[in-house]
Amino acid sequence: VQLQASGGGLVQAGGSLRLSCVLSGGTLRRYVMGWFRQAPGKERDFVGKITRDGGSTVYGGSVKGRFTITRDNAKSTVYLQMNSLNPEDTAVYYCAADSQLISSAGWREYDYAYWGQGTQVTVSS
Repeated sequence: VQLQASGGGLVQAGGSLRLSCVLSGGTLRRYVMGWFRQAPGKERDFVGKITRDGGSTVYGGSVKGRFTITRDNAKSTVYLQMNSLNPEDTAVYYCAADSQLISSAGWREYDYAYWGQGTQVTVSS
């Protein structure tokens, strides 16, 4: 299984970006998908996750109400829509996948077996 994240870039505070994560070498509907981010000098933080059928999402406290995760299993793609961005959202964003997760898990790094390479998001003030 391979994950390819894209869509990062430079945006002004208050702006929006949509990240994409394409899964190859497997069937997306079998995987719980998560997004994490890592700012310079900080640990990797949980952004959110989405269940296999897309019916449920969970978000980290700092992004709740601003970020939305969706998925299109037919296109093997998961999306992270980010609105009302602020400079504190600047980080490398990673998508992750796991086929064994139970519904109550998925907010820790070690919950996920597969990781994408990351895409840089920079928010200017």
